[in-house]
Amino acid sequence: MDEEQSDDTEDKVAASGKGASGKTGTDANISFQVTYKTPVPTGDVYFAETFDDGSLDRWQLSKTVKGDADDDIAKYDGKWSVEQLKENKVPGDQGLVLKSRAKHHAIAAMLNKPFIFQDEPLVIQYEVNFQDGIDCGGAYIKLLSDTGSLNLEQFHDRTPYTIMFGPDKCGEDYKLHFIFRHQNPLNKDVEEKHAKRADVDLKKFYTDKKTHLYTLVLNPDNSYEMFIDQSSVSREIDDPNDSKPEDWDERAKIPDPEAVKPDDWDEDAPAKIEDPDALKPEGWLDDEPEFVPDPNAEKPEDWDEEMDGEWEAPQIPNPACETATGCGEWKRPMINNPQYKGKWKAPLVDNPNYQGVWKPRKIDNPEFFEDLQPFRMISFKALGLELWSMTSDIYFDNFIITSHKEVADRWASDSWGLKKLVASANEPGIFSQLMIAAEERPWLWVIYILTVALPIGLAVLFCWPKKSDDDYVYKKVDLPRGDVEEEEEEEEDEAAVVDDEDKVAEAAESAQAAGEETEHQTSG
Repeated sequence: MDEEQSDDTEDKVAASGKGASGKTGTDANISFQVTYKTPVPTGDVYFAETFDDGSLDRWQLSKTVKGDADDDIAKYDGKWSVEQLKENKVPGDQGLVLKSRAKHHAIAAMLNKPFIFQDEPLVIQYEVNFQDGIDCGGAYIKLLSDTGSLNLEQFHDRTPYTIMFGPDKCGEDYKLHFIFRHQNPLNKDVEEKHAKRADVDLKKFYTDKKTHLYTLVLNPDNSYEMFIDQSSVSREIDDPNDSKPEDWDERAKIPDPEAVKPDDWDEDAPAKIEDPDALKPEGWLDDEPEFVPDPNAEKPEDWDEEMDGEWEAPQIPNPACETATGCGEWKRPMINNPQYKGKWKAPLVDNPNYQGVWKPRKIDNPEFFEDLQPFRMISFKALGLELWSMTSDIYFDNFIITSHKEVADRWASDSWGLKKLVASANEPGIFSQLMIAAEERPWLWVIYILTVALPIGLAVLFCWPKKSDDDYVYKKVDLPRGDVEEEEEEEEDEAAVVDDEDKVAEAAESAQAAGEETEHQTSG
């Protein structure tokens, strides 16, 4: 980041970043400060566009119609605008934005000079941000062929192009196109050659609402390489006159010719039989029909028996069957026949005459040619975007076409690099990301709770200190107070009984003494 003041064309950008280290300035919401300056190519280029001046002066909107579309959508009337990003803005940095949904868009600009495929590489690079995601649509560019009839006002889907490159998506099919058009020197037909699909998962580039950098490098040695965010991520034909021989056997398996049907195999046994264990329910009314003529129905006055036939009252459910278990003839329910085997067929064995699925023999392709220099394509002199999209606000920025990869890399560092820095700084912390995810998918709360509570519970269970047996001191203890009181009451009761017994004994002794004294007096 160039943090020094330069000239008046510089725009200072204060970008807030959550979690970034350090602070600049006094605003608590600003954690770092970057300086944005409209990038300038550091070498020779064929085309460079930043849109930072806010104008589309060098660009031409198409004024024609799409040939194979319905009249109500055939016009290229989709709107374009130059504006800043919705999120992670870098003030002073602007881009080209596709503003309409479900419309055809076409816009193009001439190169500084045509690119001629000779001895220098071709490097194409630009930025795309699907600010609202993307349902179905593309964000690819076309490099329009250098033909004498090229008119940007008439730019449409069939305008000749040399290369088509960029992202495209519909449904769950995520693509990164690299298509070049090549003329067959034998029949003069122009053919499209498609590169193999990128060997990375492209979905995130369409859904994360971040600005991504797309780069294509073509080399004079006929090699090529595609990049996303600066990370690297094709003779014969069937003979149309050949026909399958009549005795060609494509059956991999055939019935075993030596197999014999077992003697006990009954092919006539039915698949279903009556249940022999079934019993007719009690209360079944065999003589009552399920439906009877409606006794309240009357023949319409306009009924003509000669024209309409004999009139019959409509059928209604038999009232007598409402309380019965059933009416009409009772029949046993059907069950699977345990003896059923069906038609006997011989088991399949390998076909000794199997020749495989027939294909026509191969012949030399009369239109085949070997291009030893596929890099030598048709020269191009304009860059265009001809798109249909079901989603609006697709952001394009910082187009560059050059022959030097280092020039494109420096261009990206001065432009896309700042966007990446600001987006990274504004990324929510891990806790915030978890909260956002739980708001969208509430069931995640269960996982969060289990993830936190389970380790804590296990730690408490297995790591909590236990008291050793040596820590216990055994000693004689007093009896519980309640037991003591019960023993004292029992002792008092026993003492009372003893006192009563003593008193009774004393009384008996006194009475005995008194009797003896009386007897003595009488005898005297």
